[in-house]
Amino acid sequence: MKDLTPREVVTALDHYIIGQDDAKRAVAVALRNRYRRERLPADIRDEVIPKNILMIGPTGVGKTEIARRLARLADAPFTKVEATKYTEVGYVGRDVESMVRDLVEISIRMVQSEKIKEVEAKAREQAIERIVNLFRPRQRSAPAPSPFSVLFGGAGQPPAPAENDESLTAREQERELLRESIKSGELDDKYVEIEVEESQPSVIELFSNAGMEEVGVNFQDMLGGILPKKKRKRNVKIAEAKVLFEKEEAHNLIDMDEVKREAVVRVERHGIIFIDEMDKIAGREKGYGPDVSREGVQRDILPIVEGSTVVTKYGPVKTDHVLFIAAGAFHVAKPSDLIPELQGRFPIRVELKSLSRDDFLRILTEPDNALVTQYTKLLETEGLTIAFTADGLEEIATMAETVNDQTENIGARRLHTMLEKVLEELSFDAPEMEGEHVTIDRAFVRKRLEDIVKNEDLSRFVL
Repeated sequence: MKDLTPREVVTALDHYIIGQDDAKRAVAVALRNRYRRERLPADIRDEVIPKNILMIGPTGVGKTEIARRLARLADAPFTKVEATKYTEVGYVGRDVESMVRDLVEISIRMVQSEKIKEVEAKAREQAIERIVNLFRPRQRSAPAPSPFSVLFGGAGQPPAPAENDESLTAREQERELLRESIKSGELDDKYVEIEVEESQPSVIELFSNAGMEEVGVNFQDMLGGILPKKKRKRNVKIAEAKVLFEKEEAHNLIDMDEVKREAVVRVERHGIIFIDEMDKIAGREKGYGPDVSREGVQRDILPIVEGSTVVTKYGPVKTDHVLFIAAGAFHVAKPSDLIPELQGRFPIRVELKSLSRDDFLRILTEPDNALVTQYTKLLETEGLTIAFTADGLEEIATMAETVNDQTENIGARRLHTMLEKVLEELSFDAPEMEGEHVTIDRAFVRKRLEDIVKNEDLSRFVL
């Protein structure tokens, strides 16, 4: 995080999101403020709370993508939730605290993945050693005692001959040759019988659909691993055995208690929660009744955003320094329709602009994950080469703007539907067109889209 200045964050976001400079600058400053806070003395550090952000703009203009890319840049735990799926306490549905529990689970996976990478080399060596031991044990196992030796005190069973130094040296040489063959992959296609742990879910979900979906009974954790893990035999290729053993060894090498502690700290210091559809819970109902009220959901979200302690199965988690980014179209409701306390917790407000024809044209070609590049690469896997001309791309952008104006404005998502319709026939016939080259120009685009775009009723259903 210390290597990312706000200007560099905006530049990195420009690789994936077109326009929306105000929103990019706001999140870049919020990210930098976290680094600044970490450098403060301990007595003032806890007093500095994050300045949460409220993004206002129509769908498909980049609100979610900005938050997601920001989390990747900062390597921070990130989760996206919809405000509409939460209910008031006492009603059937998801509890608002579950968003924090989801974030902790994501953080656990992140830290665990990092720890596994650290021990990857050692785990691979131990996995290969386990396979070597299957074929060439270090020493010959003593023969099983016969029933006579058990009954008559060893009578009738000659003692096992001890291996001399020469036979031990020869065995080690065999083991070394086998080890090198397994490492190089020469024996990957050979089969071996191994024992693997059964991956059975040990968590029983209780009170599902009653707002307590996170409550579970994990018998393995409760009994502290007293119960032996079930194993079953499998006949697999050595290549697969290496992967299975490496995974087992890596999990044995990492300390899960340390993983949990670090994951909780990472959530508390660097976690980002993106709450979408905030406008859908804005507004205050005049009447009172048994139904869930939008204002009630806001009241439940408020303590999480303000800073509270949420109990998870990994321990208590404080949300005081979690960064919350809320977003909504706010076509009908306004940010001022939120309850005052919640409004005050989102001091930074940025408005994202609707996308124009020029924006659509840039979105098609400029980002690192541009749609045109994606479709071109997809069809190349079938041996079909397609090339978009400048006038063809301009026509797609113009038609996307026209359909957005005539029907509902769904932003850049309209380009997905347009391109799917333009390339529908090519995508279907691609396996039979290996080696061919197709140019997508203005005439090609108009032939497939003009009638649909002209017919407003039809475009509502097709595009």
